[in-house]
Amino acid sequence: MAEIVDRITADDEGGRIARTLLYPYLNHAATMYGDGYATAADIDAGMRFGCGYPIGPLALIDALGAKTVVDGLAEQFAQTGDPLHRPAPALVEIADSGSSFSGEGADGTPVPEVKRPVATVGVVGTGTMASGIAQVFAQAGYDVVYVGRSQEKLDGVVAYVTKNLDRAVARGKLDEAGKDAVLARLTGATEREALADVDLVVEAIAEDLDIKLELFRDLDRICKPGAILATTTSSLSIRACADATSRPADVIGMHFFNPAPVMKLVEVVTTEVTDPDVDETVRALCLATAKHPVSCGDRAGFIVNALLFPYLNDAIRLQESGAASMEQIDAAMKETKLPMGPFELLDVVGNDVSLAIQQTLVETFGHEGWQPAPSLEKVVAEGRLGRKTKAGFHTY
Repeated sequence: MAEIVDRITADDEGGRIARTLLYPYLNHAATMYGDGYATAADIDAGMRFGCGYPIGPLALIDALGAKTVVDGLAEQFAQTGDPLHRPAPALVEIADSGSSFSGEGADGTPVPEVKRPVATVGVVGTGTMASGIAQVFAQAGYDVVYVGRSQEKLDGVVAYVTKNLDRAVARGKLDEAGKDAVLARLTGATEREALADVDLVVEAIAEDLDIKLELFRDLDRICKPGAILATTTSSLSIRACADATSRPADVIGMHFFNPAPVMKLVEVVTTEVTDPDVDETVRALCLATAKHPVSCGDRAGFIVNALLFPYLNDAIRLQESGAASMEQIDAAMKETKLPMGPFELLDVVGNDVSLAIQQTLVETFGHEGWQPAPSLEKVVAEGRLGRKTKAGFHTY
């Protein structure tokens, strides 16, 4: 930890780049906490498990010292006039009181329990995310019914899961009997009616609200009373999906991260009408499948995307200003022990996806400082979407 702090506070080019990009990110996390949107523990866990960061933002503030961060932000605000650089009230309060974010919510939090028994899980979709979710539940001992549009799509799910399980066998983490047991728990279907008796449905279809609303209306018709209906959306309104049904209290968000069998985080997203038993059951199921649940409300970006993408956008703007090159920025941020530099990560995520998320955040929060960087719009317009097109901010 001392190495990270030393790197961020260093009086050199790398330190200046790190402070320019990290201080607004830390400020945003403090704002999220101060607004009561999520606990300090969940905000930190979100970035650790969702992005692979070595430390969460609020724990990093504690390590740096809240006053150090406040002073750094005040300096940035004086230079930019950007309201996003004005130290958040929650951050100022921590600095003035000499207290810390650490330990908030860590003690006395009861372990969630399954309030609605779940034996069979339905998965709608056959893409990478849906296939990964099916594998997660089947490996944890649940019977899984997955629904796709054709037998070819269903076969693709089995092929995906089999490939992952073969890899686990090769590494000695699973034997052939275990692999066969997982595959035996998977049942494919081309009709949604096959979901009539499942206890939980997780949808992972196209990120299009109209398509999801049609699905939730259908699930409302098909699924038995008391079944939990979950969406993996990363940006769309969960309340809208809930309101498409006659049972909005049974609808919740389960935002898995890709690839689902590997990534530990699940953002559990509740609306104002989500039944507390549904919330607690889903959090308990996350733990039962070796995932780490974090709780948040139905708001664009949830925890991880809302913190990550403005930081990535700021990195592009810093490069556009001429203050540092892409290579310098990527190198500086990796020196703070982040797994990737921001431009490397943008290309992995997909620049089109990054642009869409950033646009959604601006629509929701209205922050002028979050307007998508012109260079991001340019690479998307030119079809340089990142690794998937062999060219983005970098060339592959």
